[in-house]
Amino acid sequence: MINTLQGLARNRGWVKSLLLVVLAVLVAGGLWLYVDEDAARDVKKKAELVALEAIGDAATRRIGGDSDGEASHGSAVELIKRPIEVQQVAENVYMATGVGNVIMVTTSEGNVLFDTGLVLQTPRQLAALQAVSDAPIHTIVLSHSHADHIGGTRFFAGQDTRIIAHKQFSEEQRYLMELEPYQYQRNRTLFPWMPAWDERPDIAMMRYGGIEPDLTVDDWERYSFTLGGVEFVVLGTPGAEGADNVVMWLPQQKILFSGDFFGPQFPQFPNVFTMRGEKVRKPMEYVKSLDFLMPLGAEIVVPSHLDPTYGQAQIGADMQRIRDAVQYVHDQTVAGMNSGRTVYQLMQEIKLPAELDLVQNHGKVDWAVRSIWDYYMTWFHFESTTELYPVPAREVYADLAAVAGSEGLVSLARNYLLQGAAVKTLHVVEVVLAAEPANSQALALRQQALSVLLNAAENGLQNDYEIYWLQSRLSDTAARLDSISSRP
Repeated sequence: MINTLQGLARNRGWVKSLLLVVLAVLVAGGLWLYVDEDAARDVKKKAELVALEAIGDAATRRIGGDSDGEASHGSAVELIKRPIEVQQVAENVYMATGVGNVIMVTTSEGNVLFDTGLVLQTPRQLAALQAVSDAPIHTIVLSHSHADHIGGTRFFAGQDTRIIAHKQFSEEQRYLMELEPYQYQRNRTLFPWMPAWDERPDIAMMRYGGIEPDLTVDDWERYSFTLGGVEFVVLGTPGAEGADNVVMWLPQQKILFSGDFFGPQFPQFPNVFTMRGEKVRKPMEYVKSLDFLMPLGAEIVVPSHLDPTYGQAQIGADMQRIRDAVQYVHDQTVAGMNSGRTVYQLMQEIKLPAELDLVQNHGKVDWAVRSIWDYYMTWFHFESTTELYPVPAREVYADLAAVAGSEGLVSLARNYLLQGAAVKTLHVVEVVLAAEPANSQALALRQQALSVLLNAAENGLQNDYEIYWLQSRLSDTAARLDSISSRP
């Protein structure tokens, strides 16, 4: 899932919550003078957990989450409503629900965790699982490097806890850390309840990253170990939520811990390349990973978001459908490229056949088409010489508006809208607004066109990210219109 939630609690208005952090650290700091190193570490962790719990509760209240909330699918806004509680999946398998699930497998020689959730929810998830078993955590397996899967690692891990992840985990974590300010701004556009970057307190216990795996597995590699008579297999499965994806398999019970391998919802069309921006996710590697997992014959799939899926036959059929859908979109895109179709033509033309139909609230077929195209052929589409130079079309919009005249362009935009061509309306409106940012007619047309697209998204594929983007643009447009109307 997303790194968007890692900044959830950072807001200067939450003075009381932040004071708790300061007080907890001061108290812990005073005690460290009188206790040994191990005890000091314990005191510090407990103080941080108390502070985190207060901040996490405030964060949940801020965006409307409550203990009675439900999440129907894996959007960030939906998942924060999910109550934190323990579900028993099997005799020795327990799942602490939340934005990201924390899954515990108990054994007579210590426990194994799969993913550690979002840091803001760590105190409650940790307490919930410790109420089931307070045995030491022998191993933590991290499905990938996103913040809602690794956030609680340092709090769940003991001195001797082993951490297993993919060979690419450290590299993926590195670039996400380096680009955190840039990605944060993109994410905040989609999730406006996030505070501004410069308003966040820089609290060490809430920072993303800094995890160093003790053992790694490579692509399509298996690492097996046995603990307390329970056999565990960690498998490298790239191409899903990133290059560093792993899953965990319990062969004796036929339980697959999938992380985000299938996305937050199973089954669904995967996010072959996420709109919010990350490294490319390779489609054929994902198909190979699905081929790698299907022969296991999983009877239970336990994801790191939402609830488990049961039933070998249905799980196998759904995995096959996901695999064939990705293969189909990939092959149709490649065939279209070879036949001379443009990327935009293929985005319009390629649809899943009925037998491969999947929900697209997370990944979207037309975006996958464009991602596959760019993955193979990169940014230069051989369509215009201007693609080669750092002079975007927007730089001539104001001059075009001056020559064509705003009145004629507004009329053209309105006609496009009447014809049902909302995107063309937006193209023309952007030209007008480049010359006249306060043109109320153009802004009103922009608002109407965005509303048409939002209505289509909400009543069509219901893709979360498309909906959040359109809502953010509508909010921006409304604010600009209000600003104009309030002028003297």
